Amino acid sequence: MSDREILHCDLDNFFASVETFYRPELGKVPMAVCGSEEERHGIVLAKNQLAKQYGIKTAQAIWQAKQLCPSLVTVEPHYDRYVDFSRRARAIYDSYTDMVEPFGIDECWLDVTGSGLIFGSGEDIARQINRRIKEEIGITVSVGVSFNKCFSKLGSDLNKPDGVTVITRENFKDTVWGLPVQSLLWVGKSTLATLERMGIYTIGDICRTRLSALEAVLGKNGKSLYANAMGMDSSPVLRESEMPPAKSIGRSVTGSADLKSDLEVFRVLLSLSEEVSEKLRSCSLLAGGIQIHIRDSMLVTVERSIKLERPTRLAKELANEGFRLFKSNWQWHRQVRSIGIRATRLECDSSDFQLQFDYDYAKALREERIEQSVDSLRKRYGSQAVVRAALL
Repeated sequence: MSDREILHCDLDNFFASVETFYRPELGKVPMAVCGSEEERHGIVLAKNQLAKQYGIKTAQAIWQAKQLCPSLVTVEPHYDRYVDFSRRARAIYDSYTDMVEPFGIDECWLDVTGSGLIFGSGEDIARQINRRIKEEIGITVSVGVSFNKCFSKLGSDLNKPDGVTVITRENFKDTVWGLPVQSLLWVGKSTLATLERMGIYTIGDICRTRLSALEAVLGKNGKSLYANAMGMDSSPVLRESEMPPAKSIGRSVTGSADLKSDLEVFRVLLSLSEEVSEKLRSCSLLAGGIQIHIRDSMLVTVERSIKLERPTRLAKELANEGFRLFKSNWQWHRQVRSIGIRATRLECDSSDFQLQFDYDYAKALREERIEQSVDSLRKRYGSQAVVRAALL
């Protein structure tokens, strides 16, 4: 059986490229798309190639970026534009195969194994996509081509921007094994630190280490890393309809000013819970648990969670449980800079669960219908079409 042909398409410097499409002069200066300093989201979200040359990194604070490059031009993000460009790129991918797996807003895997008779080899298709993204959308894409997902993802990073890289069974040892270990998919900061303590610095070092030693230190992750480094990744490209359900659904926000009272916190939790509630309904899920995330004015973070007595997705019930968790864990030593709420222990709304005699299920059903109607109105007329009195 012949190898699969897997592509990984990564839209180059995505947010920055889209902003430059609308303002071409930004392509001539070091530029970064940044969150609002006034609303205290002052970090780098994306940067162009000129900014990268100064060592500016994503998630860096704006003041740190400007220390590296005093002439850095910062622009605010326009998420509606990014969604539009992402959808247009996805339409191009869909014209080659229906096996497309998104990996964030700007990246996708494509399995084009069955597309060869019509469009040519994986490399042919990669070059066609590379050309069409430029001509039809106006930005660039880097594409990795390989026989598995791990190496195609790695390939898309090797010749940025606007590059096509092919990694085959014949050349992968020469191409991949000399690269830093963090180039490999799923090697994060914690895993990197562990590997370096073991004297493992390159992908080839992983392959030269006994599998038993990797498993002893990293557990199952050690086996996965070894398989990926050896080119044995067999994970399939999953269509969106085939992707596993979310394990949790959450929302968080950093306020324009610190929260100073229980009432302010409850109102924010209620607003966030409405978004979580709507998402749970759209996925036909119920929350069996709640987690809250609190960051104070000194950037100290606290997370707490609880299992619910009864699965729910009603916004007010989510907010009440989240607020109860907040009250039992927060002493107001400092003000609250940001807060989030997350629905956990998700289960299908058709699942059986234990009924409780002291709960008014008829009232809950009425509230569910009201929230469904509110969802419909907001989708049609905007998020502010219906607002709870408590949030006015």
